[in-house]
Amino acid sequence: MTPTTRIYYADSYLTEFTGRVVRVEGNRVYLDRTAFYPTSGGQPFDTGVLAGARVVDVIDEEEWIAHVVDGVAPAVGAEVTGAIDWPRRLDHMQQHSGQHLLSAALEGLYGIRTVSFHLGAEASTIDVEAATLTGAQIVALEERANRLIQENRPLGVVYENAAAAEGLRKASGRQGTLRIVTIADLDRSACGGTHVRATGEIGALLIRKTEKIRNTTRIESLCGMRAIRRARAGYNALSAAARVFSAPLDQVPGLVQAQVAKLAESEKARQRLELALETEAGRALYRACEPAANGMRLHVEQAAAMDDCVRERAQAFVEGPRSAYLATCAPGYLLAVSADAGLNAAETVKPLLKKLGGRGGGSATLAQGRVANAEALAELAAAIRTKLQGKTA
Repeated sequence: MTPTTRIYYADSYLTEFTGRVVRVEGNRVYLDRTAFYPTSGGQPFDTGVLAGARVVDVIDEEEWIAHVVDGVAPAVGAEVTGAIDWPRRLDHMQQHSGQHLLSAALEGLYGIRTVSFHLGAEASTIDVEAATLTGAQIVALEERANRLIQENRPLGVVYENAAAAEGLRKASGRQGTLRIVTIADLDRSACGGTHVRATGEIGALLIRKTEKIRNTTRIESLCGMRAIRRARAGYNALSAAARVFSAPLDQVPGLVQAQVAKLAESEKARQRLELALETEAGRALYRACEPAANGMRLHVEQAAAMDDCVRERAQAFVEGPRSAYLATCAPGYLLAVSADAGLNAAETVKPLLKKLGGRGGGSATLAQGRVANAEALAELAAAIRTKLQGKTA
């Protein structure tokens, strides 16, 4: 079977074409020629209609391209018409061309090379050979890229032998004939993707964020209408915040920062009050607890969570003489004892943990840890209670 002729190599703007069906395998249709771009080189596949059926995937099978259709596949030998989803194709052309321009600008400004490219449904990313990029570098990079867009430099395609091709931004591992996408006086890159005719058609380029990925930095960007829609969404969000504060847009970041600081201080104050209440609760529990025959006051609690509140109550309880506080929350435990209880909290629990397969630690007055399960916790609690109740003055 003759390899599929890839029309998109020569004309990224062709939206409708005819081709002959040379093979059908289930819902996979193979044509002698196609304008549908398959997933390749970080760029997603085209969608559209082929012989009246929706094209839901396009797969590059080296020499041939498979069109996955959602519907009745045409018969072998039939001449069929295909129509590309143009808004999706144009968006991909803008994002991919924008990536070439951004990578070239990055290398021109800072000598930083691009490692990989991915065109996603929401944004495009490039991973670059830099541990970090400063805010000032990102601003300068974005400005440089948009000035190059304004210059409306031509993009073109040339074919050269791989062995003789020179000046490529990134070396190609391919042999034979290379398809090279050029940006006038800026970039030469081996690429099989679809691209706009001139940088002005990219529209605009917006860098959204950077993220450290191991030893590289990932730069997220948007081009064309994606950049416009994101800028509008950001403006709308900022405007909504400005209305809440009844303040100009430019003052919103400072007001938000001030509110965050106030909230943090309020949260600290709330936590201090909460712990103060727990301290009083622990002391009240001590006063209400009747001493056992051995003179010990023991409070046992099944806690909702093993948190700072439990710890604060327990420590307040054992401020009183001859006291112990045992809290459990499967599979965790906390044991607090007063300084005059006559036993060491950590040493009391240690042999039990060894027996029950638990872990933990602590001091003479406070021990905390976990055991394997609820059953082991019940056995631990029973053993501790027996130990404490049997402790005489």
